Amino acid sequence: MKKNALLLLHPDCEEIEAVTPIDLLTRAGVRVEQVATAGQRLVTGRSGITLVADCLLDEVIDRDYDAVIIPGGPGIQQLRKNPAIIALLQRQFARNKTIGCICAAPLLLLDAELIKGIVYTAYPATASELPYAQDEAVVIDGPIITSRGAGTAIEFALALVSRLTDKTTAKVIADSILWPRSEFNRSMM
Repeated sequence: MKKNALLLLHPDCEEIEAVTPIDLLTRAGVRVEQVATAGQRLVTGRSGITLVADCLLDEVIDRDYDAVIIPGGPGIQQLRKNPAIIALLQRQFARNKTIGCICAAPLLLLDAELIKGIVYTAYPATASELPYAQDEAVVIDGPIITSRGAGTAIEFALALVSRLTDKTTAKVIADSILWPRSEFNRSMM
C-alpha cells in the first residue's frame, strides 16, 4: 500500500524546508498531502513565495498518515498556539508513526511534551528552549526525525524517504539529484 504524508504549510514557513520533502517524497512514490494551517489554501512563506495547499487542516485533522512533516521558519511561533496541531503530533507519536520536524519545528515537540527522553536536533536559535539539541544535520530517534534548518533540507527529506520507503529508494533518489554520496551516507546513520 502506498505511504502517505501530511506536510503542514504555514504562513512564514521556510519554503525550502517544505518543498524539498514534498519533491523527494513524491519522487519516491509517497503521497504528500500539503495542508494549510491558516484557513486558506494560499500560504506565503518567509521569503515571500506563495505555495498552494491541497486542503485545509480542519478538513484532514482526523485522518491517519504514515508521516506528519512540519517545516520550520518564523511561523512556528503561531503554530505553537494551535492545540489541534499539538494533538495531531501526540496522536501520531502514540501510534508510533513518523514525525518530521526541521529548523524551529522541534519546538512543537516540546509543546506536545514529546521531546523528553529523545535525541534531537533543531535550529540553533531554539537553544534556550531546546538546550539538548545535537549539532547534527539530521537526528533520528524512534519515530521522530529532526533536522537543523534550510541547509539540511535535502538530508532531512532523504531520511524521510528512507523511513517511508527504504534505503535503496533513498539512494536512487540521492543519486538522481547528484547529492554527494558521502553527505547522504552520513545523514542516514
